[in-house]
Amino acid sequence: MTKTHHGSCHCGAVRYEADLDLGGKATRCNCSVCTKIGSTNTNLKPAAFRLLTEERALATYSMSPNGTRYFCPKCGVHCFGRGDVPELGGAFVSINVATLDDVDVGQLEIGHWDGRHDNWQAGLRDRPWPIA
Repeated sequence: MTKTHHGSCHCGAVRYEADLDLGGKATRCNCSVCTKIGSTNTNLKPAAFRLLTEERALATYSMSPNGTRYFCPKCGVHCFGRGDVPELGGAFVSINVATLDDVDVGQLEIGHWDGRHDNWQAGLRDRPWPIA
């Protein structure tokens, strides 16, 4: 069931809302950035995401033309990323579910992407469920 979730960084300077159905599932990626920041994510369409903080107040990082990560310049927490990968359905927002105020990441089933080898077309390793 789709629910409006509220998210924020540690210090509260970055806030957002997202309409999503986690269904008890999230993903991790083994690319060099995701491995270093240890994020656990879920993807959604841009229309289901609302940034409540002015975008100019956020810091960004991009290591590829396919996406940009947004994080708090005060506390350093990576809250979300935006990208566009046509092979995977086009534009998306990827939320770090650890920044959702009402979700216990430890209760989620975690699927794994092979981003280290740019093997996105293979889908989630060892998980039969798709990303919405």
